[in-house]
Amino acid sequence: MTRSLLNLPVAAAVLAAAMPTFPVQADDRPISALTAVVAATREREFAPAIQPADIRPHIEFLASPELRGRGGRERTEAARYIVTRFRELGLEPLFPDGRYAQDIPGKAEENGVRPVIGRNVGALLPGSDPAVRDEVIIVSAHYDHLGSSGGEIYAGADDNASGVAMVLEVARQLAAAGQRPRRTIAFVGFDMEEQMLWGSRWFASHTPWPLEQVKLFITADMIGRSLGNLPLPAVFVLGTEHAPQLKEAFDVVGRPAGLEVARLGTDLIGTRSDYGPFRDREVPYLFFSTGEHPDYHTPRDTPDRIDYEKAARVSSLVLRIVQHVGETSQPPVWSPAVNGDLDEVHALQRITTLLMAAGDERPLSDIQRYMITTVKNKTGRILEKGEMTPGDRTWLIRMAQLLLLSVF
Repeated sequence: MTRSLLNLPVAAAVLAAAMPTFPVQADDRPISALTAVVAATREREFAPAIQPADIRPHIEFLASPELRGRGGRERTEAARYIVTRFRELGLEPLFPDGRYAQDIPGKAEENGVRPVIGRNVGALLPGSDPAVRDEVIIVSAHYDHLGSSGGEIYAGADDNASGVAMVLEVARQLAAAGQRPRRTIAFVGFDMEEQMLWGSRWFASHTPWPLEQVKLFITADMIGRSLGNLPLPAVFVLGTEHAPQLKEAFDVVGRPAGLEVARLGTDLIGTRSDYGPFRDREVPYLFFSTGEHPDYHTPRDTPDRIDYEKAARVSSLVLRIVQHVGETSQPPVWSPAVNGDLDEVHALQRITTLLMAAGDERPLSDIQRYMITTVKNKTGRILEKGEMTPGDRTWLIRMAQLLLLSVF
């Protein structure tokens, strides 16, 4: 996941937005109490098809000391690993001339030659229905990371070996199924995400088919931890605000047992990963993430700190969404973003409730405690009203900024 395209106000909004959108009462009931949303969706829980033992080998290899944070030459080894898995699954090459790799050119040298500075990798599972097989769903994740510096390796287990593991296991499940989806599924590993999303930007400008054939773009970035290491069994999903059919898809497929789904508006977060180039081209998209944590972009982001159960559950949810959209009579259609709603207020109250309950695990100064209490009470009053005004939303974003700067 990249920070390079995120300004400070948007960074502050991440804290407010990237929280579960469960209804939270304005009283002091224990945060472990089941909410109305959890109760309503429990009957739609499903057993994860992808297991921790499936996810673990990919993460452990890609974040191993031998790959040295997948920077420099080690990126080639990571790309080779992904392509090898694609070949083992019998997937077709994605790019022209039977290639699994797409070269990313750099700036032209004095002789006019543009050197190759990176490579996207991809494979294809052709759709089974001739009527819609030209419509494409992309399942993706970036495989590059920060490499090593000062004698320390930035392993990038969560960022983003976890996302790559999802792509490989969704591909394995679909390739092994008795019946392929009606629509074509493309699996892509992006390079150079940590460098201003250059790999996905190049791909979006040089897709193997006309871009209008892409009916859904999915990417995952950091799906194996928890925002701020807080006790949140949730995955955050961005993009449903741009396609009503995607909201319906989540309602239909349900969720893996043990995982909550927090759907957020992308305008609260900004460009955080490879969905940016597709959002800018008005391609329906979904972004899955469990959020930043204290080990983000540090040498501590190692395989032993991954929550493999959670990563497997998120991967299983992506699989279900792909299966559903791959079969629907009509694909998702882009629509303008909707305005913010009470989900965002629930999110901010949720985080302030967690902070107040953390006790000695997260000591607070008197000023911090006063600010958190103020936000908790204000969001409670908004929830009691049952509506959020534009002024309330402006307040919400500003208070998120203050919390991020003063508490986290």
